[in-house]
Amino acid sequence: MGGSIKAVLIGPAAADERLTELNRLAGDEVRFERVDGSQGVDDIAAACRGAKVVVAPNIAAVNDWAPKVEGLELIQTFSAGTDNIDRAKLLNLGIKVANNGGANAVCVAEHAIGLLIMVMHKLDRQVESARAGNWAADVTGAPGEFQTLVGKRVGIVGLGRIGSRVAKRLRYWECEVVYHDVVDHDAAYEAEAGAARVDLDELLTTSDIVTLHVPLDRVTRAMMSHDEFRKMKSTAILINTCRGPVVDEAALIQAVENDEIHGAGLDVTEVEPVDTASPLLTLPNVVLTPHLGARAIESQINATRNAVDNACRVARGEDPDWIVDPV
Repeated sequence: MGGSIKAVLIGPAAADERLTELNRLAGDEVRFERVDGSQGVDDIAAACRGAKVVVAPNIAAVNDWAPKVEGLELIQTFSAGTDNIDRAKLLNLGIKVANNGGANAVCVAEHAIGLLIMVMHKLDRQVESARAGNWAADVTGAPGEFQTLVGKRVGIVGLGRIGSRVAKRLRYWECEVVYHDVVDHDAAYEAEAGAARVDLDELLTTSDIVTLHVPLDRVTRAMMSHDEFRKMKSTAILINTCRGPVVDEAALIQAVENDEIHGAGLDVTEVEPVDTASPLLTLPNVVLTPHLGARAIESQINATRNAVDNACRVARGEDPDWIVDPV
C-alpha cells in the first residue's frame, strides 16, 4: 500500500482483522501496521519509528515507549478513558492523546440504565432464584424496594456523550432528569438531552438515582465519598459505569451497609478484577458487572472508524478531534 503516512496499531496477532479494517477505511491516506505490544519498550519504539499516529490501549506502558518515537503526533485510543496515559508528559513532547470520540456512548448509556433497572427490580436475584429452582421463594425485599422509574428524579453527573444519551432515553421513561457538569452546555444541548442543570449538592440531596459519567482525573478521583453519600436519600441508588476510582469504594460499602443509600449498580471497581472477598459481591442491593459496559459490535465499529478519521486528519495536516487535555 502507498499510504502517505505511517500509523501503528498496538496489539496481538488477534488484532490483524481490525488492522485490515483500519487499512480498508483509510484508503490511500494512511498505512496502518501492527506492532506487538508485549515487547519491551525499546522494541516497541523501534517498530513504531516513522509513525505519526499510534492507536494504543489505555495502559501505562504507553508513557514509556511513546516519548521514544520521534515525530509521533497522536496517541489514539479505542476507549473513552485515557486515565492511564500521562497526557501532560506526552503533550510537552508534542504528542496529543485522543479518546474514541463517543464510539461506545450508546452502549454504555444502555448499560447504565440496565444496571438501574436490575437494582430497582432485583432482576439479578430473580434470575438467580429461577436458575436455582427456587422460583421466587428466596427473592426477598422490604415493602417499597421493588420500584419503577416513573416520577423518579435521575441526577446525571457529567452530561457528555454518555451522560446526555442516558438523559435522552430516560426523559421518555417519565423521569425528571437533572444534571451537574463542570462543562458549560448551551440551552440547545440541554433541551436536546432533556435535562435541567443543578448544582452538585442539590443533585445529591434530591435525586432518587445518581449516575456517574465523568472521566477519571485528579478532580474526580473519589468524588463520591462519605460526605456525598450522607447527602443522598436513604432510598437512593448510585450507578457507576465510568471509572471505579471515581467512587471511594470503602465509603460506598459503608453507605449501603448502614442504609445511608439503598444500593448501587456498578460496571467498574477501584481494582479490577474485584477482590473475590469484596462485600460488593454479596450486598443484596448491589449489582456488579465486569467492566463490559462498552461491549457491543457497534462500539468496535465506531471506534475503528473514529481512529481512522483522526489518522486521516493528521495525514492532511489538520487538527485531530477528541483530544483529551491534561487535568
